[in-house]
Amino acid sequence: MSDAILVLEDGRTFTGRAYGATGRTLGEIVFNTGMTGYQETLTDPSYHRQVVVMTAPHIGNTGVNDEDPESRRIWVAGYVVRDPARRPSSWRSRRSLDEELAAQGVVGISDVDTRALTRHLRERGVMRAGIFSGDALVRPEGERRPVDELVDEVLTAPAMTGADLAGEVSVDAVYVVPALGPDGAPLDEPRARVAAVDLGIKAMTPQRMAERGVEVHVLPATSTIADVLAVQPDGVFFSNGPGDPAAARHEIDVLRGVLDRRIPFFGICYGNQLFGRALGFGTYKLQYGHRGVNQPVMDRTTGKVEITAHNHGFAVDAPLDAETVAPFDGGRYGRVRVSHVDLNDDVVEGLEALDLPAFSVQYHPEAAAGPHDAAYLFDRFLDLMTSHRDGAGTTGGDATNQKGAA
Repeated sequence: MSDAILVLEDGRTFTGRAYGATGRTLGEIVFNTGMTGYQETLTDPSYHRQVVVMTAPHIGNTGVNDEDPESRRIWVAGYVVRDPARRPSSWRSRRSLDEELAAQGVVGISDVDTRALTRHLRERGVMRAGIFSGDALVRPEGERRPVDELVDEVLTAPAMTGADLAGEVSVDAVYVVPALGPDGAPLDEPRARVAAVDLGIKAMTPQRMAERGVEVHVLPATSTIADVLAVQPDGVFFSNGPGDPAAARHEIDVLRGVLDRRIPFFGICYGNQLFGRALGFGTYKLQYGHRGVNQPVMDRTTGKVEITAHNHGFAVDAPLDAETVAPFDGGRYGRVRVSHVDLNDDVVEGLEALDLPAFSVQYHPEAAAGPHDAAYLFDRFLDLMTSHRDGAGTTGGDATNQKGAA
């Protein structure tokens, strides 16, 4: 293995060994606290343009299989680990993580003091960074490139603030995930039909809906409200994804078209942030974000605490203390309350419209990877769609609470 160096935009450096592909990569450096699920993390489109630091010391122990990817490719811009596995140990493994990273051209670095790196990012905040190895680490004449030169290169990378990235990770064409029955066989007649806008969707999300008898039509991020309506959906879903929600003006306009027509809506992660902005709330960048599978969140409707999977660097700025009227267009969308809150730092983790059939959460209930505490939210969405379709409920406040006490 060749030498490698990790360079942060503030000039801090960490030396190590090349892991995966050699070369150069730039991006926003973030850390993930999950002890498991590295394959799902790597293939989560929400990590597009980010260099991911794993805080768990041993990575690659179970290798890479062909069943667990959450999308069509690895999306992280770079990968930082401490002690990579010497050889994978799992009956499901098809190749090593090192081999997979190299095959997909993902530049990584190992043998890094990830504890010191994580503490630095917690104190200074996430920032731009670069990994350099192989030919990218030396000048043409063969001498090692100075750190100042590498820092200057890191500073050329675009910042995440203001980045509109959903279109870079979304599918190009519509595809359908068929509804499934209890036996796993496709249903002739689905219980509901959903138009899911792919902003960086993970494969397990439509699968969780399909398992509940829902037919899911996954649409590109560029879809218009006419494209959404063409599905004749019982509900609309906005997925997770990368980038700054303030830059997603097209998607927000489409979402307002959904809300104006009172079509039941459910959003997760990036979808939660876009829901907040559609309602008229602001969003802001967190100092170092939430990324991992162990975040405690309280469902304020039931008082239940859930351990949840997260991957977000932005959050919704909405009042925690009481319900409020959504600010957009003089209160056009009625009352809203914060339904979920992170118990570590009081970040908004869910929104619920009280006068519309719409709700969202900031975390990942599909549990890929992560705990299954929040799986009931897919049942909640199905109940919201069926009750709205059958005329039993017209507001988010009543319809979305039915599963909360389960």
